[in-house]
Amino acid sequence: MGNVTSNVAAKFAFFPPDPATYGVTNDEETGKLVFSGVSPDMNMEVHQLTTKSGNKVVATFWRHPFARFTLLYSHGNAADLGQMVELFIELRAHLRVNIMSYDYSGYGASTGKPSELNTYYDIEAVYNCLRSDYGIKQEELILYGQSVGSGPTLHMASRLKRLRGVVLHSAILSGIRVLYPVKVTLWFDIFKNIDKIRHVNSKVLVIHGTKDDIVDLSHGKRLWELAKEKYDPLWVKGGGHCNLETYPEYIKHLRKFINAMEKLSLTNPPPKQLTNEPSIAGTKHNRCLRFRKR
Repeated sequence: MGNVTSNVAAKFAFFPPDPATYGVTNDEETGKLVFSGVSPDMNMEVHQLTTKSGNKVVATFWRHPFARFTLLYSHGNAADLGQMVELFIELRAHLRVNIMSYDYSGYGASTGKPSELNTYYDIEAVYNCLRSDYGIKQEELILYGQSVGSGPTLHMASRLKRLRGVVLHSAILSGIRVLYPVKVTLWFDIFKNIDKIRHVNSKVLVIHGTKDDIVDLSHGKRLWELAKEKYDPLWVKGGGHCNLETYPEYIKHLRKFINAMEKLSLTNPPPKQLTNEPSIAGTKHNRCLRFRKR
C-alpha cells in the first residue's frame, strides 16, 4: 500500500521537463564534467553524485570569489538546472554567495525516478559533497527551498542544528494540503513540512506571493507561524507562484536577510565542536528565472 500511495503522490508532485533542457559531457582535455551552454569563465563546477539509492544526480557549484555564505538551492517541481542558470548567475552576483544546486533523481541529466524519499537522498548527497569537496560548515550554509523544494530543504534543516539560515520560497505545508485543506496530517501524505518546521533551529525567512494560485498564501503564513526562529517574512503583493523573482522587493529582502545572517555570525559565533562535522548519509527517514531589469 505504501508503494502505491507513493507512486500516486509522485504523479502529482513531480513534472520534470521532457526533454531535459541541458546535457552533461566529459571534457576530453581536462576530464572534467561540462554543463552545456556554460563556459569555463562562468566559474561553475559540475558534479555527478551517487545517492544512497544508487542514483547519479547532477549538481552545480557556482563559486563567488568573496562569498559570505553558500546557498544550497532546491528548485521547484517543473524545472531543471538548465532553466535556472540565469537566476543563479544573478543571485550569486546580487547576494555575494556561492550557490550549490542540483537536479532531483529523474530530472535533467540525473538518473533514477523522482520520489519524496529520493529527494531526501539527493540533498544529502549534495550536502556531503559541500562538506567533503569544499569544506563548507553548517554555519556557512543557508538552505533555500522553492515550492516542492521546500520538502528536501526542511528535511535537511530539521537535522542540521547549526545552520546559518533557511529560505522558504512559495513553500508547501504538505503535498496533500496543496490539493485539500485537511486539518490533520494523513499517513500517506508527502513532504510533511508542517511537522518538520517545528524542529528547525535556524532563522527562517518565508517568501510567498499574495496571488499564488498553485500554493495558497496560507501555506507560507502557517509555516512562518510555526517557525521557532522567525525572520521578517516577505508577502509579495500580487505575486504568483513562479514570478516572485521579477519583483524588486524579492532581491532586496533576500539581500537584507543575508546581511542579517552575516551580522549574526559575527556577533554570535558558533560554539567549538569536539567532534568532526557529522555526515548525514546514515540517517533514517520515516520556471522562475529572472529579476526585473534595472
